[in-house]
Amino acid sequence: MKNALLLTALLAAVGAAQAQSATYAIDPTHTQVVFEAKHFGVSTNRGRWDKKEGTVTLDKAAKTGKVEFTLDMASISTGIGPFDGHLKSKDFFAAEEFPTAKFVGDKFTFSGDKLASVAGELTLRGVTKPVTLTASSFGCYENPRLKREVCGGDFEATILRSQWGMSYGLPGIPDSVRLLIQVEAIKQ
Repeated sequence: MKNALLLTALLAAVGAAQAQSATYAIDPTHTQVVFEAKHFGVSTNRGRWDKKEGTVTLDKAAKTGKVEFTLDMASISTGIGPFDGHLKSKDFFAAEEFPTAKFVGDKFTFSGDKLASVAGELTLRGVTKPVTLTASSFGCYENPRLKREVCGGDFEATILRSQWGMSYGLPGIPDSVRLLIQVEAIKQ
């Protein structure tokens, strides 16, 4: 009887913990992934990926979660067709051979109640490396149109493209690439 009560209490605790976890679907209309890279140290080239999808599982009480985010590499857009073509080539993203890039993060760090960073792994060109996305803002709100909670924020990271096999133009074209992610996700 004592073991049965202990098991019941444990199952209730697990159920309560799971009940606080929620899944959110990335809203592609309110999500952008932008890159910035210096061009020979003079000006800054910028571009974005137009097709992206993903989910976030978030437990605000436990301060845990998981992000799975995928970019369609062929959807890169700088506004300059020939440049887009070069970025899709083997010199950079090799989009034909590696059609997607994926970030999976499950190490959430909070500062009080605010999400401060998400650490995980970025797979790009078939190579997986650790990346930490730092939040400059994060919050949740009740969307009046959708009648559902939406969470989102602004995140950034700086990566070295050579770690993913993109050494074209080095050192003239710097190795450092800044990623800026504006994301909103809708509670499911």
